[in-house]
Amino acid sequence: MANKNEEKRVGVFVCECGLNIAGSVDCEEVRKYAETLDDVVVAVVNKYTCADPGQNEIKKYIKEHDLNRVVVASCTPLMHEPTFRTCVAEAGLNPYLFEMANIREHCSWVHLHDRKAATDKAKDIVKVAVAKARLLKPQIEAEVPVTNKVLVIGGGVAGIQAALDLADTGYQVYLVEKQPSIGGVMAQLDKTYPTMDCSI
Repeated sequence: MANKNEEKRVGVFVCECGLNIAGSVDCEEVRKYAETLDDVVVAVVNKYTCADPGQNEIKKYIKEHDLNRVVVASCTPLMHEPTFRTCVAEAGLNPYLFEMANIREHCSWVHLHDRKAATDKAKDIVKVAVAKARLLKPQIEAEVPVTNKVLVIGGGVAGIQAALDLADTGYQVYLVEKQPSIGGVMAQLDKTYPTMDCSI
């Protein structure tokens, strides 16, 4: 568990993502800028940070520079945040001491034909991510016990069938119906199409 007075040691990893980012952002300039930010002890440019060599480099720098915060400036967190959280955890760092800066969708692709604007914006995005990383605290994922009980609301045909199917798989089922009897609308019909049989 990190304490309030611990020295923050941030590592920034700027991904070129082939030409997806490097085509419009000067990644080396962003790296140099990141080195000037408070508590940043190392900043590195990678070709593809999400690939195994890029992840191995992150792990290496965490150990070599005793990093306790990591910022990856790359693509969308939707795609690779779990990848990088796992990577930093494998290096012995709490996975919640990691922050992503999306410089592809939020920057490179937006300023595709304006390299200076893209680079300046990437610097700002990285600056914000580093500021946030400095405030991160380790988190622990809580495990919650799950009960094998199910509540089915509605005692119509669908509710009854769902309750039966769930009971067949081993769940204890509670079926709740607001009317005095089950069957729903179906129970109110005297005959049903196409056979015109009695509905009950």
